[in-house]
Amino acid sequence: MATATAAQFVSMSSHLSNHPSEPKANSGLMGLRSQSTTHHGLRYLNKIDKLQMRTQSKVQKKVSATENVRPSGKIICGHGMNLVFVGAEVGPWSKTGGLGDVLGGLPPALAARGHRVMTVSPRYDQYKDAWDTSVVVEIRVGERNETVRFFHCYKRGVDRVFVDHPLFLEKVWGKTGSKIYGPKAGLDYKDNQLRFSLLCLAALEAPRVLNLNSCKNFSGPYGEDVVFIANDWHTALLPCYLKTFYQPSGIYRTAKVAFCIHNIAYQGRFSFSEFSQLNLPDKFRSSFDFIDGYNKPVKGRKINWMKAGILESDKVLTVSPYYAQEVIDGIERGVELDNIIRKTGITGIINGMDVQEWNPATDKYISINYDATTVMKAKPLLKEALQAEVGLPVGADIPLIGFIGRLEEQKGSDILVAAISQLVEHDVQIVILGTGKSSFETQIEQLEVQYPDKARGLAKFNVTLAHMIIAGSDFMLIPSRFEPCGLIQLHAMRYGTVMALKLSASF
Repeated sequence: MATATAAQFVSMSSHLSNHPSEPKANSGLMGLRSQSTTHHGLRYLNKIDKLQMRTQSKVQKKVSATENVRPSGKIICGHGMNLVFVGAEVGPWSKTGGLGDVLGGLPPALAARGHRVMTVSPRYDQYKDAWDTSVVVEIRVGERNETVRFFHCYKRGVDRVFVDHPLFLEKVWGKTGSKIYGPKAGLDYKDNQLRFSLLCLAALEAPRVLNLNSCKNFSGPYGEDVVFIANDWHTALLPCYLKTFYQPSGIYRTAKVAFCIHNIAYQGRFSFSEFSQLNLPDKFRSSFDFIDGYNKPVKGRKINWMKAGILESDKVLTVSPYYAQEVIDGIERGVELDNIIRKTGITGIINGMDVQEWNPATDKYISINYDATTVMKAKPLLKEALQAEVGLPVGADIPLIGFIGRLEEQKGSDILVAAISQLVEHDVQIVILGTGKSSFETQIEQLEVQYPDKARGLAKFNVTLAHMIIAGSDFMLIPSRFEPCGLIQLHAMRYGTVMALKLSASF
């Protein structure tokens, strides 16, 4: 899911030095501007004009879900900043959902606004466009010293940095679409704590050690005056390591960390006995300490990475004002972190999509490009192309319903599967694309046998087919129980595809 417009982050220490009236106690704080605006490359679609089908920009006031108990200084956005996005996935190199989409689309938009922007993510595969920088660093992970290398490419104004280590490459190579977090959906790699600890430590090294000269406007290392944007639980150790290994030695003294929650359902809960593997001092134990009744990995006392990320970062963000309200609305919606977030405060900034990738006028994955003037002619032809691709009877007059998403309860997959028998009683066709829990994958793969002329289920990750479904469907089915800020809705609106059902909305 998406993240905040990092153009709104600012290191307050340099700003406050010019304002003697501000108290010195605030000099280490980072804030946000009072409004978030849309911009090139990533924007919130408010509506589709029926005649023009234009993407319209709208100033969206940010809503703070609660009073932030952390003091804040005067909030401005001045000159370009050094922004470092850290995430477990980054599209199009690695992607299982919205997180990869955001780290793919938001950084170029911020680079276009004059900021120097880097993303740091694992090198899961032999990416043909990323080259070895020959820069090697040694990192202490668990009980071992690990050597990592950095690969790099420069695309759309962004330094794309990939952390090379066997913990990533050897587990996932050639299987990036679905093997990032575990060998199959619902099953995690046992060493995920070590894997993502390594990512956080490597991300803290990258701005200092990489001498990047890809752009005429910027040259050399990013240095230490940076804002890190950590995304979801996999990067929650970053502020802890920053405070433990760097700032006490005078390194990254002005650096700030914004922690963005894309999906609070995934928190990184592990046995409390494994805290020692993180190589953090005991003073952080309380930030990780967590008790619940869930049996995985053990029942009772655990460590919770996301809890620590929330407590130790300078600012907590999420992907829409609605979701910021939702995660403090009780134990169920906040998944037992609602009380923590109420104490720290959270800011929701509306999600957005990459309008270069998702543009029906230029989309390379569909056979016919269209705009507002040609949509009525193009959509029936694109539907027929989709029908032929998945093996359904071809007919422009048959209503076609599409679904794209993870096959799990959050996305309403159980509701979807249960409803199909009733939907196919009507003169409609259904195409489902997604991966997830094996039980749901098995059920959707049987649709062709049960309803050969009505339904198709494809349990795989396929970018081309996803674009074809968005463009060729008449309706997009979205039965989510909760949706932080679904990109599917934005894609559908831009392609003139009606959303058929949505049980929970975020905006």
